[in-house]
Amino acid sequence: MNSADHIGWFGLMARPVPRQVGVLTVMALIIALGTTALLSGTSVAGQSHTARHRAKKGSICGNPTVSCKSSVTFHEYDLPFRVPANAVIFDTELFYAIILKSVAAPEGDCDTFVSETDRLAAQSLFSDRKVFSSRCIEPGELFYTNVSEKHRIMAVYAGTTLAEAKRTLAAVKATGKFPGSYLRRMRTGFNGT
Repeated sequence: MNSADHIGWFGLMARPVPRQVGVLTVMALIIALGTTALLSGTSVAGQSHTARHRAKKGSICGNPTVSCKSSVTFHEYDLPFRVPANAVIFDTELFYAIILKSVAAPEGDCDTFVSETDRLAAQSLFSDRKVFSSRCIEPGELFYTNVSEKHRIMAVYAGTTLAEAKRTLAAVKATGKFPGSYLRRMRTGFNGT
């Protein structure tokens, strides 16, 4: 049998391994080649981890005069957003809000919040921007990020850009009714489980 008749791994023609090269040396070479292939990203497994997509976030329905197409029914005091059908836990894109009023609520106290009368009075000042208020965080209710669990807020939606939020803050201050108002970036969402 001559050297051209030897079949190597993967069915390729190969030369016989000289006697001075041991089995361990051949194995080390195979491992090194395999490691190089993995590090260079040529393996299918390596490629599958490179493509990642972000979970879609709900867009806010910030104008109360425009209907909001959503699979969820919101309370009047909620900031509505678009929720796809069959969503169980879902949150929104980041947005800005102007905090108009805040009340302290001891932990677990679901009876303390900004009154609906106060919210409606504020809503009458900003007809094209939703005024919303937070309640106790319970399943099926909305949560607001970047807000203390020991406080309930009343706020007006101020858009998704800082420039729009600053214009809204100026409009709020111009009313003279909310002297302590301030800007806050947040998300809202719900856990329907």
